[in-house]
Amino acid sequence: MFIGELSRRTGVSARGLRYYEEQGLLRPQRRASRYREFEESDVATVRRIRILLAAGLNTDLIREVLPCMADQGTILAPTCEEMAQDLKRKRERLSRSIEELQAAHTMLDSIIHAGETVTARADAHG
Repeated sequence: MFIGELSRRTGVSARGLRYYEEQGLLRPQRRASRYREFEESDVATVRRIRILLAAGLNTDLIREVLPCMADQGTILAPTCEEMAQDLKRKRERLSRSIEELQAAHTMLDSIIHAGETVTARADAHG
């Protein structure tokens, strides 16, 4: 199938599919006319790529783990223990980032609340 058909079937723009190819995530065959020709299996590959991107992985890591991913219904499962460990480390980094963002959010809430209190007092005495 050509890129337009793959785009239609996956919901990823042709530009996005070309980007996946540039990143080494898709490897279409090239016809003599230089048109890309994708396999039926590329539909599932694009689905896996989108799931991994949504999970916060960058394309470099996706390129590494993609060969070790198997479909388990609507989710993916790692089939290589080493890749499972990489994913666990990524999840730990995400957890730390979430904690840091929550702390920053709490600090901003405190600052905003303190500012509202100061403004209210100024208005009451004004």
